[in-house]
Amino acid sequence: MTDLTPNLPEVVAEISALFEEYEQALIDKNVAVLDRTFWNSPHTIRYAFSEHGYGFDEIHAHRVARPPGPGSKEKRIRLEILTLGRDFATVNLEFKLRGRDAIGRQSQTWVRFPDCGWKVVSAHVSTLEPRG
Repeated sequence: MTDLTPNLPEVVAEISALFEEYEQALIDKNVAVLDRTFWNSPHTIRYAFSEHGYGFDEIHAHRVARPPGPGSKEKRIRLEILTLGRDFATVNLEFKLRGRDAIGRQSQTWVRFPDCGWKVVSAHVSTLEPRG
């Protein structure tokens, strides 16, 4: 039976470090790190504010076209990391959008592959507009 113990400290630390590296790579437009973060597969999906990436190649094309810089994130509100066992994790971030009265949400599903380590297999970024 597979061990699905939640939030083993050393696994949470691994995912935390990888997530922070990814966030910094977004700011720096470090495409090598951004690409290394995602599973190089046609099955990988990334939904974002203005683009949808179905498969690694589409995701990479958006990375190359995207301008560098802090993007839409102004301030983190809440970061939740859940690991199950040693090979599966989710990361969920809620953040204030820069220059807008709206909240952003980001989620990532991570899997540790035997041949290539931790990779994001699915990601989603969206906004929650205030009700007025």
